[in-house]
Amino acid sequence: MTHFRTRSSLSVMLLNWKILIIDASGQTANRLCDALFGFCASKTPNPFTVPLPSPSATAVTPPSMPTVRKTPFQVVHISDVHIDREYTVGSEADCTKNICCRDFADEAGEPVTDPALPFGNSKCDSPVSLADSMLEAVNSFDAQFVIFTGDVVEGAIWLTTQDEVTSDLIDFNAEMLSKITAPIFPAIGNQLVRSDSTPVNSFPRNTTDTTLDVQWVFDTQSAGWEHWIGNAASQQVDHISGSYAATVPGMNLVILSVNTQYWYRQNLWVYDSDIFQPDPNGIFSFMVEQLQAAENAGQKVWVIGHIPLGKADIIEDQSNYYDQILQRYKDIIVGQFFGHSHKDQFEIAYSDYSNQTAANAVGVGLICPALTPTSGNPAFKVYDVDPDTLGIMNIRVIFANMSDPSFQTDPTWTLYYDARETYGPLVGLPATSELTPAFWHNLTEVFAANDTAFQLFNTFLSRGGDVVPCDDTDNCKNMTICDQRAFRSQNNCDIDEGAFGMIRKRDVRGSQREASECEGIGIREIFDEIRNSRT
Repeated sequence: MTHFRTRSSLSVMLLNWKILIIDASGQTANRLCDALFGFCASKTPNPFTVPLPSPSATAVTPPSMPTVRKTPFQVVHISDVHIDREYTVGSEADCTKNICCRDFADEAGEPVTDPALPFGNSKCDSPVSLADSMLEAVNSFDAQFVIFTGDVVEGAIWLTTQDEVTSDLIDFNAEMLSKITAPIFPAIGNQLVRSDSTPVNSFPRNTTDTTLDVQWVFDTQSAGWEHWIGNAASQQVDHISGSYAATVPGMNLVILSVNTQYWYRQNLWVYDSDIFQPDPNGIFSFMVEQLQAAENAGQKVWVIGHIPLGKADIIEDQSNYYDQILQRYKDIIVGQFFGHSHKDQFEIAYSDYSNQTAANAVGVGLICPALTPTSGNPAFKVYDVDPDTLGIMNIRVIFANMSDPSFQTDPTWTLYYDARETYGPLVGLPATSELTPAFWHNLTEVFAANDTAFQLFNTFLSRGGDVVPCDDTDNCKNMTICDQRAFRSQNNCDIDEGAFGMIRKRDVRGSQREASECEGIGIREIFDEIRNSRT
Protein backbone atom coordinates (compact mmCIF):
# COMPACT_ATOMS: atom_id res chain seq x y z
CA MET A 1 0.00 0.00 0.00
CA THR A 2 1.13 3.56 -0.71
CA HIS A 3 0.15 6.55 1.46
CA PHE A 4 0.73 10.17 0.47
CA ARG A 5 -0.03 13.21 2.60
CA THR A 6 1.36 16.69 3.15
CA ARG A 7 2.48 18.07 6.50
CA SER A 8 3.76 21.66 6.55
CA SER A 9 6.72 21.49 4.18
CA LEU A 10 6.93 17.69 4.01
CA SER A 11 5.31 14.96 1.97
CA VAL A 12 5.32 11.53 3.54
CA MET A 13 5.26 8.39 1.42
CA LEU A 14 5.04 4.89 2.89
CA LEU A 15 6.35 2.05 0.70
CA ASN A 16 6.90 -1.43 2.08
CA TRP A 17 6.49 0.01 5.61
CA LYS A 18 9.37 2.44 5.07
CA ILE A 19 8.60 6.12 5.65
CA LEU A 20 10.23 8.38 3.07
CA ILE A 21 10.12 12.11 3.62
CA ILE A 22 10.21 14.52 0.70
CA ASP A 23 9.65 18.25 0.42
CA ALA A 24 6.00 18.93 -0.44
CA SER A 25 6.98 22.00 -2.47
CA GLY A 26 9.87 20.32 -4.23
CA GLN A 27 10.20 18.74 -7.64
CA THR A 28 10.07 15.15 -6.37
CA ALA A 29 6.68 15.75 -4.72
CA ASN A 30 5.38 17.42 -7.88
CA ARG A 31 6.48 14.49 -10.02
CA LEU A 32 4.97 11.97 -7.62
CA CYS A 33 1.76 13.99 -7.77
CA ASP A 34 1.87 13.75 -11.57
CA ALA A 35 2.54 10.01 -11.52
CA LEU A 36 -0.35 9.28 -9.17
CA PHE A 37 -2.94 11.86 -10.12
CA GLY A 38 -1.96 13.38 -13.46
CA PHE A 39 -1.34 16.98 -12.44
CA CYS A 40 1.68 19.03 -11.28
CA ALA A 41 3.30 17.81 -14.51
CA SER A 42 6.38 19.35 -16.11
CA LYS A 43 7.82 18.58 -19.52
CA THR A 44 11.13 20.25 -18.64
CA PRO A 45 13.99 17.89 -17.78
CA ASN A 46 16.61 18.76 -15.18
CA PRO A 47 19.74 20.07 -16.91
CA PHE A 48 22.38 17.36 -16.91
CA THR A 49 25.11 16.47 -19.35
CA VAL A 50 25.84 12.78 -19.67
CA PRO A 51 29.61 12.20 -19.50
CA LEU A 52 30.48 11.07 -23.02
CA PRO A 53 33.90 10.31 -24.46
CA SER A 54 34.89 12.09 -27.65
CA PRO A 55 35.07 9.99 -30.81
CA SER A 56 38.29 8.02 -30.69
CA ALA A 57 40.88 8.53 -33.38
CA THR A 58 41.63 4.81 -33.11
CA ALA A 59 38.04 3.70 -33.54
CA VAL A 60 37.49 1.23 -36.35
CA THR A 61 35.61 2.80 -39.27
CA PRO A 62 32.34 0.95 -39.90
CA PRO A 63 31.81 -0.32 -43.45
CA SER A 64 30.33 2.21 -45.86
CA MET A 65 26.96 1.81 -47.54
CA PRO A 66 27.21 -1.07 -50.04
CA THR A 67 26.62 -0.33 -53.72
CA VAL A 68 25.01 -3.75 -54.11
CA ARG A 69 22.82 -5.13 -51.36
CA LYS A 70 23.27 -8.69 -50.22
CA THR A 71 20.31 -10.90 -49.42
CA PRO A 72 18.86 -9.75 -46.10
CA PHE A 73 18.59 -12.06 -43.12
CA GLN A 74 15.59 -12.22 -40.82
CA VAL A 75 15.08 -11.29 -37.18
CA VAL A 76 11.83 -11.85 -35.26
CA HIS A 77 10.58 -9.41 -32.63
CA ILE A 78 8.05 -10.52 -29.98
CA SER A 79 6.72 -8.55 -27.02
CA ASP A 80 4.14 -8.32 -24.23
CA VAL A 81 3.02 -11.93 -24.11
CA HIS A 82 1.20 -11.53 -20.75
CA ILE A 83 0.49 -15.21 -20.24
CA ASP A 84 -2.27 -16.12 -17.78
CA ARG A 85 -1.46 -19.61 -16.56
CA GLU A 86 -4.78 -19.72 -14.70
CA TYR A 87 -6.75 -19.09 -17.90
CA THR A 88 -9.64 -21.56 -17.78
CA VAL A 89 -11.59 -22.63 -20.84
CA GLY A 90 -15.30 -22.19 -20.21
CA SER A 91 -14.91 -19.58 -17.47
CA GLU A 92 -16.47 -16.11 -17.68
CA ALA A 93 -14.71 -13.78 -20.12
CA ASP A 94 -16.98 -10.82 -19.49
CA CYS A 95 -16.44 -10.33 -15.76
CA THR A 96 -16.18 -7.27 -13.52
CA LYS A 97 -12.69 -8.00 -12.21
CA ASN A 98 -9.46 -6.58 -13.60
CA ILE A 99 -8.76 -9.97 -15.18
CA CYS A 100 -11.26 -12.51 -16.50
CA CYS A 101 -11.23 -16.01 -18.02
CA ARG A 102 -10.47 -17.56 -14.65
CA ASP A 103 -12.38 -19.66 -12.16
CA PHE A 104 -13.02 -17.41 -9.15
CA ALA A 105 -14.43 -18.90 -5.97
CA ASP A 106 -16.90 -16.06 -5.49
CA GLU A 107 -18.37 -16.72 -8.95
CA ALA A 108 -18.87 -20.46 -8.55
CA GLY A 109 -22.26 -21.58 -9.79
CA GLU A 110 -23.04 -18.34 -11.60
CA PRO A 111 -24.17 -18.65 -15.24
CA VAL A 112 -21.47 -17.94 -17.83
CA THR A 113 -22.51 -15.40 -20.47
CA ASP A 114 -19.27 -15.29 -22.50
CA PRO A 115 -17.27 -18.50 -22.09
CA ALA A 116 -13.50 -18.37 -22.49
CA LEU A 117 -12.48 -20.32 -25.59
CA PRO A 118 -9.33 -22.47 -26.05
CA PHE A 119 -7.03 -19.90 -27.72
CA GLY A 120 -8.07 -16.67 -26.07
CA ASN A 121 -10.55 -13.84 -25.75
CA SER A 122 -10.16 -10.13 -26.41
CA LYS A 123 -11.12 -9.37 -22.80
CA CYS A 124 -8.44 -11.64 -21.33
CA ASP A 125 -4.71 -12.14 -21.31
CA SER A 126 -3.03 -14.92 -23.30
CA PRO A 127 -3.66 -18.58 -22.51
CA VAL A 128 -0.61 -20.85 -22.65
CA SER A 129 -2.03 -22.41 -25.83
CA LEU A 130 -1.86 -19.07 -27.66
CA ALA A 131 1.70 -18.40 -26.51
CA ASP A 132 2.81 -21.85 -27.65
CA SER A 133 1.12 -21.31 -31.01
CA MET A 134 2.98 -18.02 -31.50
CA LEU A 135 6.35 -19.51 -30.53
CA GLU A 136 5.86 -22.31 -33.04
CA ALA A 137 5.02 -19.70 -35.70
CA VAL A 138 8.15 -17.73 -34.79
CA ASN A 139 10.26 -20.83 -35.21
CA SER A 140 8.86 -21.37 -38.72
CA PHE A 141 10.81 -18.32 -39.90
CA ASP A 142 14.46 -18.72 -40.81
CA ALA A 143 15.48 -16.11 -38.25
CA GLN A 144 19.12 -15.53 -37.33
CA PHE A 145 17.92 -14.50 -33.88
CA VAL A 146 14.86 -13.33 -31.94
CA ILE A 147 14.43 -10.28 -29.71
CA PHE A 148 11.89 -10.19 -26.89
CA THR A 149 11.13 -6.79 -25.38
CA GLY A 150 9.48 -7.93 -22.20
CA ASP A 151 6.36 -8.43 -20.12
CA VAL A 152 5.54 -12.02 -19.31
CA VAL A 153 3.11 -11.89 -16.38
CA GLU A 154 -0.66 -11.57 -16.77
CA GLY A 155 -2.71 -8.57 -15.68
CA ALA A 156 -3.74 -9.94 -12.27
CA ILE A 157 -1.01 -7.80 -10.79
CA TRP A 158 -2.57 -7.42 -7.33
CA LEU A 159 -2.98 -11.19 -7.01
CA THR A 160 0.54 -12.22 -7.98
CA THR A 161 3.24 -13.30 -5.55
CA GLN A 162 7.01 -13.52 -5.86
CA ASP A 163 6.79 -17.30 -6.18
CA GLU A 164 4.18 -17.06 -8.93
CA VAL A 165 6.07 -14.43 -10.90
CA THR A 166 9.31 -16.38 -10.60
CA SER A 167 7.53 -19.48 -11.85
CA ASP A 168 5.99 -17.53 -14.75
CA LEU A 169 9.38 -16.20 -15.84
CA ILE A 170 11.03 -19.61 -15.60
CA ASP A 171 8.19 -21.29 -17.48
CA PHE A 172 8.25 -18.82 -20.38
CA ASN A 173 12.04 -19.02 -20.66
CA ALA A 174 11.69 -22.81 -20.87
CA GLU A 175 8.96 -22.56 -23.49
CA MET A 176 11.02 -20.24 -25.67
CA LEU A 177 14.02 -22.53 -25.32
CA SER A 178 12.01 -25.63 -26.26
CA LYS A 179 10.18 -24.12 -29.23
CA ILE A 180 12.60 -21.63 -30.81
CA THR A 181 15.89 -22.89 -32.22
CA ALA A 182 17.39 -19.44 -32.94
CA PRO A 183 19.24 -17.44 -30.24
CA ILE A 184 16.98 -15.14 -28.24
CA PHE A 185 17.95 -11.75 -26.81
CA PRO A 186 15.41 -10.66 -24.15
CA ALA A 187 14.84 -7.46 -22.17
CA ILE A 188 13.40 -6.92 -18.70
CA GLY A 189 9.74 -5.87 -18.81
CA ASN A 190 7.75 -3.81 -16.34
CA GLN A 191 4.92 -5.85 -14.97
CA LEU A 192 7.01 -8.21 -12.92
CA VAL A 193 7.25 -7.31 -9.32
CA ARG A 194 4.70 -7.41 -6.57
CA SER A 195 5.47 -9.03 -3.24
CA ASP A 196 3.77 -8.77 0.12
CA SER A 197 3.06 -5.10 0.91
CA THR A 198 4.78 -3.54 -2.09
CA PRO A 199 2.98 -2.05 -5.10
CA VAL A 200 3.51 -3.35 -8.61
CA ASN A 201 6.40 -2.13 -10.76
CA SER A 202 8.50 -1.67 -7.62
CA PHE A 203 12.16 -1.52 -8.57
CA PRO A 204 14.03 0.35 -5.80
CA ARG A 205 17.15 2.21 -6.82
CA ASN A 206 20.51 1.16 -5.38
CA THR A 207 20.48 4.25 -3.19
CA THR A 208 17.07 3.49 -1.67
CA ASP A 209 16.98 2.64 2.03
CA THR A 210 14.48 -0.22 2.04
CA THR A 211 14.20 -3.87 2.95
CA LEU A 212 12.55 -4.60 -0.39
CA ASP A 213 14.84 -6.69 -2.60
CA VAL A 214 14.07 -7.34 -6.27
CA GLN A 215 17.37 -9.05 -6.99
CA TRP A 216 15.40 -12.28 -7.40
CA VAL A 217 14.09 -10.94 -10.72
CA PHE A 218 17.61 -10.45 -12.03
CA ASP A 219 18.80 -13.75 -10.58
CA THR A 220 15.94 -15.57 -12.32
CA GLN A 221 16.57 -13.99 -15.70
CA SER A 222 20.34 -14.20 -15.43
CA ALA A 223 20.04 -17.97 -15.12
CA GLY A 224 17.21 -18.27 -17.65
CA TRP A 225 18.90 -16.21 -20.36
CA GLU A 226 22.46 -17.52 -20.05
CA HIS A 227 21.84 -20.19 -22.70
CA TRP A 228 21.31 -17.44 -25.29
CA ILE A 229 23.37 -14.45 -24.16
CA GLY A 230 26.39 -16.20 -22.63
CA ASN A 231 27.95 -16.16 -19.18
CA ALA A 232 29.45 -12.66 -19.30
CA ALA A 233 26.16 -11.03 -20.30
CA SER A 234 24.18 -13.11 -17.81
CA GLN A 235 26.49 -11.84 -15.06
CA GLN A 236 25.73 -8.30 -16.23
CA VAL A 237 21.99 -9.03 -15.88
CA ASP A 238 22.68 -9.92 -12.25
CA HIS A 239 24.91 -6.93 -11.49
CA ILE A 240 23.64 -4.17 -13.83
CA SER A 241 20.00 -4.29 -12.72
CA GLY A 242 18.82 -6.46 -15.60
CA SER A 243 20.80 -4.79 -18.40
CA TYR A 244 23.45 -6.50 -20.53
CA ALA A 245 25.43 -6.36 -23.78
CA ALA A 246 25.98 -9.44 -25.94
CA THR A 247 27.50 -9.94 -29.37
CA VAL A 248 25.36 -11.86 -31.84
CA PRO A 249 27.28 -15.02 -32.82
CA GLY A 250 28.93 -14.67 -36.22
CA MET A 251 27.96 -11.01 -36.62
CA ASN A 252 29.50 -7.62 -36.08
CA LEU A 253 26.46 -6.69 -33.99
CA VAL A 254 26.04 -6.04 -30.27
CA ILE A 255 22.62 -6.32 -28.60
CA LEU A 256 22.47 -3.74 -25.79
CA SER A 257 19.50 -4.61 -23.56
CA VAL A 258 18.49 -1.92 -21.04
CA ASN A 259 16.09 -2.11 -18.12
CA THR A 260 13.83 0.91 -18.64
CA GLN A 261 12.08 0.40 -15.29
CA TYR A 262 14.33 2.92 -13.54
CA TRP A 263 13.15 5.62 -15.94
CA TYR A 264 9.47 4.67 -15.54
CA ARG A 265 7.07 7.26 -14.14
CA GLN A 266 4.95 4.62 -12.39
CA ASN A 267 7.88 3.10 -10.47
CA LEU A 268 7.18 4.82 -7.15
CA TRP A 269 10.73 4.24 -5.91
CA VAL A 270 12.05 6.94 -8.25
CA TYR A 271 10.34 9.44 -5.90
CA ASP A 272 12.08 8.24 -2.74
CA SER A 273 14.37 11.25 -2.34
CA ASP A 274 14.67 14.96 -2.97
CA ILE A 275 18.23 14.35 -4.15
CA PHE A 276 18.30 14.42 -7.94
CA GLN A 277 19.65 11.18 -9.39
CA PRO A 278 20.20 11.48 -13.15
CA ASP A 279 21.48 7.94 -13.67
CA PRO A 280 19.61 5.49 -11.41
CA ASN A 281 21.60 2.29 -10.95
CA GLY A 282 24.25 3.43 -13.43
CA ILE A 283 22.42 2.21 -16.52
CA PHE A 284 23.48 5.20 -18.64
CA SER A 285 27.08 4.70 -17.58
CA PHE A 286 26.80 1.07 -18.61
CA MET A 287 25.32 2.05 -21.97
CA VAL A 288 28.13 4.51 -22.68
CA GLU A 289 30.76 1.96 -21.68
CA GLN A 290 29.32 -0.67 -24.01
CA LEU A 291 28.72 1.73 -26.89
CA GLN A 292 32.25 3.08 -26.67
CA ALA A 293 33.65 -0.45 -26.72
CA ALA A 294 31.54 -1.22 -29.79
CA GLU A 295 32.70 1.98 -31.51
CA ASN A 296 36.34 1.13 -30.79
CA ALA A 297 35.82 -2.35 -32.26
CA GLY A 298 33.95 -1.13 -35.36
CA GLN A 299 30.74 -2.88 -34.29
CA LYS A 300 27.12 -1.88 -34.79
CA VAL A 301 24.59 -1.85 -31.94
CA TRP A 302 20.92 -2.63 -31.53
CA VAL A 303 19.37 -1.23 -28.34
CA ILE A 304 16.41 -3.19 -26.97
CA GLY A 305 14.22 -2.32 -24.00
CA HIS A 306 10.65 -2.40 -22.83
CA ILE A 307 9.34 1.19 -22.71
CA PRO A 308 9.96 3.44 -25.74
CA LEU A 309 11.73 6.64 -24.71
CA GLY A 310 9.06 8.95 -26.12
CA LYS A 311 6.13 7.57 -24.12
CA ALA A 312 4.33 9.70 -21.54
CA ASP A 313 5.24 7.24 -18.81
CA ILE A 314 9.00 7.70 -19.28
CA ILE A 315 10.43 10.46 -17.08
CA GLU A 316 11.57 13.46 -19.13
CA ASP A 317 14.95 13.58 -17.41
CA GLN A 318 16.06 10.09 -18.34
CA SER A 319 14.52 10.31 -21.80
CA ASN A 320 16.59 13.42 -22.45
CA TYR A 321 19.78 11.78 -21.18
CA TYR A 322 19.17 8.70 -23.32
CA ASP A 323 18.83 11.06 -26.29
CA GLN A 324 22.21 12.60 -25.50
CA ILE A 325 23.75 9.14 -25.74
CA LEU A 326 21.91 8.44 -28.98
CA GLN A 327 23.16 11.68 -30.54
CA ARG A 328 26.77 10.78 -29.66
CA TYR A 329 26.57 7.19 -30.94
CA LYS A 330 24.02 7.61 -33.72
CA ASP A 331 26.45 6.27 -36.32
CA ILE A 332 26.72 2.86 -34.66
CA ILE A 333 23.22 2.55 -33.13
CA VAL A 334 21.46 1.13 -36.19
CA GLY A 335 18.36 -0.28 -34.47
CA GLN A 336 16.20 0.49 -31.41
CA PHE A 337 13.37 -1.85 -30.45
CA PHE A 338 10.70 -1.67 -27.76
CA GLY A 339 7.27 -2.93 -26.68
CA HIS A 340 5.01 -1.80 -23.78
CA SER A 341 2.26 0.03 -25.67
CA HIS A 342 0.89 -3.20 -27.21
CA LYS A 343 0.58 -1.23 -30.46
CA ASP A 344 2.36 -1.30 -33.82
CA GLN A 345 4.09 2.09 -33.61
CA PHE A 346 7.30 4.04 -34.19
CA GLU A 347 8.99 7.10 -32.67
CA ILE A 348 11.57 9.28 -34.44
CA ALA A 349 14.59 10.99 -32.86
CA TYR A 350 15.95 14.25 -34.30
CA SER A 351 19.22 16.09 -33.96
CA ASP A 352 17.13 19.25 -33.63
CA TYR A 353 13.62 18.77 -32.24
CA SER A 354 12.75 22.36 -33.02
CA ASN A 355 13.37 21.64 -36.71
CA GLN A 356 11.88 18.20 -37.36
CA THR A 357 12.88 17.29 -40.90
CA ALA A 358 13.98 14.17 -42.73
CA ALA A 359 17.52 15.55 -42.82
CA ASN A 360 17.55 15.91 -39.02
CA ALA A 361 16.08 12.47 -38.28
CA VAL A 362 18.85 10.45 -36.59
CA GLY A 363 17.10 7.45 -35.08
CA VAL A 364 13.83 5.57 -34.77
CA GLY A 365 12.33 3.39 -32.08
CA LEU A 366 10.38 0.48 -33.58
CA ILE A 367 7.58 -0.71 -31.30
CA CYS A 368 6.27 -4.27 -31.47
CA PRO A 369 2.60 -5.17 -31.06
CA ALA A 370 1.59 -7.62 -28.35
CA LEU A 371 0.64 -11.26 -28.16
CA THR A 372 -2.06 -10.60 -25.56
CA PRO A 373 -5.45 -10.23 -27.30
CA THR A 374 -6.52 -7.33 -25.06
CA SER A 375 -5.15 -4.77 -27.53
CA GLY A 376 -6.17 -6.35 -30.82
CA ASN A 377 -5.22 -9.38 -32.85
CA PRO A 378 -2.11 -11.18 -31.52
CA ALA A 379 0.97 -10.32 -33.58
CA PHE A 380 4.74 -10.13 -33.87
CA LYS A 381 7.20 -8.55 -36.32
CA VAL A 382 9.74 -9.94 -38.76
CA TYR A 383 12.62 -7.69 -39.85
CA ASP A 384 14.66 -8.05 -43.02
CA VAL A 385 18.18 -6.91 -42.10
CA ASP A 386 21.03 -5.91 -44.39
CA PRO A 387 24.01 -8.16 -43.52
CA ASP A 388 26.55 -5.39 -44.15
CA THR A 389 24.98 -2.34 -42.50
CA LEU A 390 22.75 -4.27 -40.07
CA GLY A 391 20.02 -1.74 -40.84
CA ILE A 392 16.35 -2.57 -41.38
CA MET A 393 15.31 -3.17 -45.00
CA ASN A 394 11.71 -4.21 -44.33
CA ILE A 395 9.19 -5.02 -41.62
CA ARG A 396 6.42 -7.58 -41.88
CA VAL A 397 3.73 -7.91 -39.24
CA ILE A 398 2.52 -11.47 -38.69
CA PHE A 399 -0.81 -11.94 -36.93
CA ALA A 400 -3.47 -14.46 -35.98
CA ASN A 401 -6.95 -13.22 -36.86
CA MET A 402 -9.25 -13.92 -33.91
CA SER A 403 -12.32 -13.55 -36.13
CA ASP A 404 -11.16 -16.45 -38.30
CA PRO A 405 -13.43 -19.49 -37.66
CA SER A 406 -10.36 -21.70 -37.24
CA PHE A 407 -8.70 -19.50 -34.61
CA GLN A 408 -10.11 -21.38 -31.62
CA THR A 409 -8.98 -24.76 -32.94
CA ASP A 410 -5.70 -23.99 -34.70
CA PRO A 411 -4.64 -20.32 -35.04
CA THR A 412 -3.17 -19.47 -38.43
CA TRP A 413 -0.28 -16.97 -38.35
CA THR A 414 -0.18 -15.05 -41.63
CA LEU A 415 1.13 -11.81 -43.07
CA TYR A 416 -0.93 -8.83 -41.94
CA TYR A 417 0.99 -6.23 -43.91
CA ASP A 418 4.40 -5.58 -45.45
CA ALA A 419 5.78 -2.15 -44.54
CA ARG A 420 7.90 -1.79 -47.66
CA GLU A 421 5.06 -2.72 -49.99
CA THR A 422 2.48 -0.64 -48.11
CA TYR A 423 4.41 2.48 -47.15
CA GLY A 424 7.28 2.50 -49.66
CA PRO A 425 5.24 3.77 -52.64
CA LEU A 426 3.76 6.54 -50.49
CA VAL A 427 7.18 8.12 -49.96
CA GLY A 428 8.92 7.03 -53.15
CA LEU A 429 11.26 4.63 -51.34
CA PRO A 430 14.12 3.47 -53.62
CA ALA A 431 14.35 -0.28 -54.09
CA THR A 432 17.75 -0.50 -52.38
CA SER A 433 17.10 1.91 -49.53
CA GLU A 434 16.75 0.92 -45.88
CA LEU A 435 13.82 2.04 -43.73
CA THR A 436 15.89 4.90 -42.38
CA PRO A 437 14.82 7.53 -39.83
CA ALA A 438 14.36 9.88 -42.80
CA PHE A 439 11.94 7.35 -44.34
CA TRP A 440 9.82 7.33 -41.18
CA HIS A 441 9.79 11.13 -41.03
CA ASN A 442 8.71 11.33 -44.66
CA LEU A 443 5.94 8.87 -43.83
CA THR A 444 4.64 11.20 -41.12
CA GLU A 445 4.52 13.96 -43.75
CA VAL A 446 2.39 11.65 -45.89
CA PHE A 447 0.12 10.90 -42.93
CA ALA A 448 -0.38 14.63 -42.32
CA ALA A 449 -1.40 15.24 -45.95
CA ASN A 450 -3.10 11.95 -46.82
CA ASP A 451 -5.83 10.92 -44.39
CA THR A 452 -6.40 7.59 -46.17
CA ALA A 453 -2.80 6.64 -45.46
CA PHE A 454 -3.09 7.77 -41.85
CA GLN A 455 -6.27 5.78 -41.29
CA LEU A 456 -4.45 2.71 -42.59
CA PHE A 457 -1.81 3.25 -39.89
CA ASN A 458 -4.58 3.71 -37.33
CA THR A 459 -6.04 0.35 -38.34
CA PHE A 460 -2.62 -1.28 -38.17
CA LEU A 461 -2.20 -0.17 -34.53
CA SER A 462 -4.42 -3.02 -33.32
CA ARG A 463 -3.84 -5.29 -36.32
CA GLY A 464 -7.46 -4.59 -37.27
CA GLY A 465 -8.73 -6.09 -34.04
CA ASP A 466 -9.69 -3.08 -31.91
CA VAL A 467 -9.79 -0.07 -34.21
CA VAL A 468 -10.63 3.23 -32.52
CA PRO A 469 -11.46 6.21 -34.76
CA CYS A 470 -8.76 8.89 -34.85
CA ASP A 471 -9.28 12.05 -36.84
CA ASP A 472 -9.17 15.82 -36.48
CA THR A 473 -12.45 16.00 -34.58
CA ASP A 474 -10.61 15.85 -31.27
CA ASN A 475 -7.13 16.60 -32.64
CA CYS A 476 -6.25 12.90 -32.34
CA LYS A 477 -4.54 12.71 -35.73
CA ASN A 478 -2.30 15.71 -35.14
CA MET A 479 -1.35 14.49 -31.68
CA THR A 480 -0.58 11.01 -33.01
CA ILE A 481 1.78 12.45 -35.63
CA CYS A 482 3.34 14.64 -32.94
CA ASP A 483 4.03 11.52 -30.89
CA GLN A 484 5.49 9.73 -33.90
CA ARG A 485 8.02 12.57 -34.03
CA ALA A 486 8.92 12.34 -30.36
CA PHE A 487 11.51 9.80 -29.26
CA ARG A 488 12.02 12.13 -26.27
CA SER A 489 9.12 12.19 -23.82
CA GLN A 490 9.51 15.95 -23.32
CA ASN A 491 8.44 16.39 -26.96
CA ASN A 492 5.36 14.17 -27.06
CA CYS A 493 1.84 15.59 -27.14
CA ASP A 494 0.33 13.42 -24.40
CA ILE A 495 -0.97 16.22 -22.21
CA ASP A 496 -2.44 15.61 -18.76
CA GLU A 497 -5.47 17.74 -17.95
CA GLY A 498 -5.23 17.21 -14.20
CA ALA A 499 -7.53 15.76 -11.53
CA PHE A 500 -10.59 14.18 -13.16
CA GLY A 501 -9.55 15.23 -16.65
CA MET A 502 -6.53 12.97 -16.85
CA ILE A 503 -6.88 11.80 -20.42
CA ARG A 504 -4.12 11.19 -22.86
CA LYS A 505 -4.06 11.46 -26.61
CA ARG A 506 -5.93 8.22 -27.37
CA ASP A 507 -8.11 8.16 -24.25
CA VAL A 508 -10.65 10.56 -25.71
CA ARG A 509 -13.20 7.83 -26.43
CA GLY A 510 -12.29 5.81 -23.40
CA SER A 511 -10.17 3.14 -25.06
CA GLN A 512 -6.71 2.39 -26.41
CA ARG A 513 -5.05 3.44 -23.16
CA GLU A 514 -1.48 2.24 -23.39
CA ALA A 515 -0.11 2.30 -19.85
CA SER A 516 -3.13 0.71 -18.21
CA GLU A 517 -3.21 -2.12 -20.72
CA CYS A 518 0.37 -2.97 -19.94
CA GLU A 519 0.69 -2.14 -16.29
CA GLY A 520 -2.74 -2.70 -14.77
CA ILE A 521 -5.00 -0.33 -12.87
CA GLY A 522 -3.54 2.48 -10.80
CA ILE A 523 -4.86 5.66 -9.22
CA ARG A 524 -4.66 7.51 -12.52
CA GLU A 525 -6.71 4.92 -14.33
CA ILE A 526 -9.36 4.81 -11.58
CA PHE A 527 -9.90 8.56 -11.86
CA ASP A 528 -9.85 8.25 -15.63
CA GLU A 529 -12.62 5.63 -15.54
CA ILE A 530 -14.70 7.88 -13.27
CA ARG A 531 -14.34 10.73 -15.72
CA ASN A 532 -15.11 8.63 -18.78
CA SER A 533 -18.20 7.16 -17.14
CA ARG A 534 -19.60 10.68 -16.80
CA THR A 535 -18.99 11.76 -20.43
